[in-house]
Amino acid sequence: MMLALLESLPSSSFFSVEKMDVLIDKLIDLSVTAGKHILVAIIVYIVGRFIISLVMRLVMGTLQRRSVDVGVQSFLRSFLKVVLTILLVVSVIGALGVNTASFAALLASAGVAVGMALSGHLQNFAGGLIVLVFKPYRVGDVVEAQGVSGTVREIQIFHTIIATFDNKTVYVPNGSLSNSVVVNHSREDIRRVQWTVGVEYGENVDKVRAKLYEMFSADERILQDIEGKKPFVGLDALADSSVNLVIRVWVKNEDYWAVFYDGQQRIYDLFNQEGINIPFPQTVVHLSLIHI
Repeated sequence: MMLALLESLPSSSFFSVEKMDVLIDKLIDLSVTAGKHILVAIIVYIVGRFIISLVMRLVMGTLQRRSVDVGVQSFLRSFLKVVLTILLVVSVIGALGVNTASFAALLASAGVAVGMALSGHLQNFAGGLIVLVFKPYRVGDVVEAQGVSGTVREIQIFHTIIATFDNKTVYVPNGSLSNSVVVNHSREDIRRVQWTVGVEYGENVDKVRAKLYEMFSADERILQDIEGKKPFVGLDALADSSVNLVIRVWVKNEDYWAVFYDGQQRIYDLFNQEGINIPFPQTVVHLSLIHI
């Protein structure tokens, strides 16, 4: 009956049915092939992610066992992750049946264009390498740069992460840090604490100096004589309303802020106990009487 139906159709319809069958066969073959490629690509992706995770753990474990600088570890972790991810993407695209050679050429051409557009990021990448090689700062150092002060938390490929003293997280481009002034407060073991205080005109400066030296000698945090670095009190300026004294002491880096704030309080208390007057700005006005 089916044969009779086909014979009854015009020849053009018969050819249309044949073409439809061929098209359906091709679609089925294409779907099977595409399904195989997609399945392989999924397997490659899953296995690739596992391999990337394994390689990352092995590399980071080796760096930690060899006590490599924390900043270098952070930079290599970011760099290695980017490289392995790019390789995984290329592998997945190849598993989908795309010609990787053509894709590589296309990627290279796109890389040139992207590199020109993202020249600032390349500068940051180079800056990160400079930071790691010359080590102007390390993870954990207290630095001051680009208007930001805080502790270096991490050195990444393009940025250095700084945690400020008020608990803000700041991302500073490595290119800017490598080309500008960076003040590292953690590089030296000892630091100088300095205050400037004023006393009234007429006060015995020698007495004030002796009392300050006595106070400093009783503080174990203040270094008394390290390579010629010892407490110093000198007359700094004869100001309009006061005689200004500059006070300098040397302390260990970790004691800096404690000594700075505690020292101000102790100087104030000492002046009150010894009756040393701290002046305040004042203006003397001379009046002359005019007799008419």
